[in-house]
Amino acid sequence: MQARKKYILMTFFASWLLLFYFGGTQLRQLIFLSRKKAEEFQPWPRWTDRDLLSSFATPDELESEVAPYAQAPKAQRESRVNVYKKSRCRMETCFDFARCERHGFKIYVYPLEKGGPVSETYQKILASIEESTYYTSNPEEACLFVLNIDTLDRDRLSFQYIHKLNEKIQGFPLWNDGRNHLIFNLYSGTWPNYTEDLGFDIGQAILAKASFYTEHFRPGFDISLPLFSKDHPQKGGDKGWLKQNTVPPRKKYLLVFKGKRYLTGIGSDTRNALHHIHNDKDVISLTTCKHGKDWEKHMDSRCSRDNDQYEKFDYQELLRNSTFCLIPRGRRLGSFRFLEALQAACVPVLLSNGWELPFSEVIDWKKAAIVGDEKLLLQIPSTVRCIHSNKILAYRQQTQFLWEAYFSSVEKIVQTTLEMIKDRIYRQHSRQLFLWNTLPGGLLVLPQYSTHLRDFPFYYLNRGLKPSSKFTALIWMSSPVVSQSMPILKVIQAVSGSQHCAQILVLWNSEKPSPTGDRWPLTAVPLKVIQGKRKMTHRFYPYDDILTDAVLSLDESTILSTSEVDFAFVVWRSFPDRIVGFPMRSHFWDSGRNRWGYTSKWTNEFSMVLTAAAFYHRYYHSLFTDYLPAGLRSLVDQISNCEDILMNFLVSAVTKLPPIKVSQRKEHKDALSQQDLKSSTLSIVNLRFSQRQDCVNQFVSWFGYMPLVHSQFRFDPVLFKDQVSVLRKKYRYLEKP
Repeated sequence: MQARKKYILMTFFASWLLLFYFGGTQLRQLIFLSRKKAEEFQPWPRWTDRDLLSSFATPDELESEVAPYAQAPKAQRESRVNVYKKSRCRMETCFDFARCERHGFKIYVYPLEKGGPVSETYQKILASIEESTYYTSNPEEACLFVLNIDTLDRDRLSFQYIHKLNEKIQGFPLWNDGRNHLIFNLYSGTWPNYTEDLGFDIGQAILAKASFYTEHFRPGFDISLPLFSKDHPQKGGDKGWLKQNTVPPRKKYLLVFKGKRYLTGIGSDTRNALHHIHNDKDVISLTTCKHGKDWEKHMDSRCSRDNDQYEKFDYQELLRNSTFCLIPRGRRLGSFRFLEALQAACVPVLLSNGWELPFSEVIDWKKAAIVGDEKLLLQIPSTVRCIHSNKILAYRQQTQFLWEAYFSSVEKIVQTTLEMIKDRIYRQHSRQLFLWNTLPGGLLVLPQYSTHLRDFPFYYLNRGLKPSSKFTALIWMSSPVVSQSMPILKVIQAVSGSQHCAQILVLWNSEKPSPTGDRWPLTAVPLKVIQGKRKMTHRFYPYDDILTDAVLSLDESTILSTSEVDFAFVVWRSFPDRIVGFPMRSHFWDSGRNRWGYTSKWTNEFSMVLTAAAFYHRYYHSLFTDYLPAGLRSLVDQISNCEDILMNFLVSAVTKLPPIKVSQRKEHKDALSQQDLKSSTLSIVNLRFSQRQDCVNQFVSWFGYMPLVHSQFRFDPVLFKDQVSVLRKKYRYLEKP
């Protein structure tokens, strides 16, 4: 009996435990689901001022230092160390786009004050802006403003430091808290920390600055500049040192550096450690303690040895004979060594943590430089040793392109800055990154012309395309048609007989009215007469009637056969970025007169192909009209001469290549205007030749260098003048005298 009670009690107790365990779990799940369901259907409380709350952040909230929401610790730390006010500025919040819609992208430079301290470098910057196509002297038309006060050197210890700058700037009526203003700066901060303090409130101005720290850089608003010296040329500049590609591209030294060694202060940690990678074989790292006034007070036991080794090597020789160049930070993040390495085709190896690289918004520096870490200095030699020769060759070629496209002169640095701002304003016409990082560069690609790569003459090979198979003949005519035997009528018939001709456009620039339709010869292609404005530069105006990629430019006195036209066009399709034609000219340096000379003598080399009979891409009409300054075009119109020389200068400056001559035709006489024909022929010919001599020198002065390139190459058809049957020759009529 007791045993049965015992078993019943045990069974009851076990059942109770099972019920408690499983029942409790189900009960907890039921409570959780009921609470979750209640939370899902719980309505949002209706506040009394709910309608007064905006659903977006206002511009003032975006610009303020304190965010309207709780910031992460890192964001709070960055906000505290930021030395610039309006650190949240963006183009949308701190720039007035309406000013740029009225008159386009125009730049106003504040007039210089008499006796005002302006450095030579800042004068170069202002001159580059005033000579650009964007300059305006009317502030009402301006989209962008540039101060007349030199803000380049903001080191308080510098003799060029301008005091009370904030008071002066705030007194400008156009300042408007810096809105739509551009400020240039190369040096900021001072000993010992060199913080990026400019000493004045830039407000909402765009800051174009060298040695930009990434935490202070406002992406899409500020612009990082390269650090360049006061001797940097305003125009032109020296070419890159890479004259030819060497395979393999490795040189005598793998990695080199020669520069100052900072014993104390900011920047000393990196440079004091450079001796660890020096092996006196293929890695040369030389530093000297001899700089500054008190270097002997801080010299250590290694200074004497470093100073002795420093004098054993020539810096220029190291640049020319090294594959990689180490670019460590100095007192500031930027260094003069950076541009020196680019010019020398020495691949930069950057050791400057936190440096916003120059023009990083548009330039892909991964194609031209190695970005290292200051903390991993000892790994740099082994890292660069592992880079393949093909990649080194690509690096070196890209350094030369970037140097000549954006950094070789103050003018190009300023132009790049302005074009970047313009792309931000007119984003619908902004350039692709591909254009900025590919020859000939973003400065020579006009986005208002087109946004499609196939419309430019530079990218057919990259995209595996070819230009259109038709051309437009553009004939410059200033003489009335008096007989059917005039050369102009014959050349129209010859051109219209070409299988590649799409249309013929006659630019009529005579005082007399153009002939009626029956006076023109019958042609197999459309012929249209365009009334010109009697200006020589309108010969290269981008007319809407030009629908083909190729343009055949002709003078009214030109004599060509159909075979010559066909052959020249076939050659041009293989070189669409260059001028391809018949009459040639050359330039030379006249050491006796210390100036450039121009010659029409028949020699074994040439540097120009006259546009009296030449093919070129229609894009050069847009460059000629919109890229070249108005002063050069006015000079051409004033003397009614030299427009063909200027076009050759332009194309050679873009391509860095000579024009191409085809066939053996040499005869050509410069066309004369009606007024010239009434005068003595001999005196006029001499005058025009003298004008062309002067034009060459004036064009060189504007470009800053001589862009023309000599060539000894000429294209002839296959089997040209070979002793074979004429039936085997495609262009047999080219051999006729």
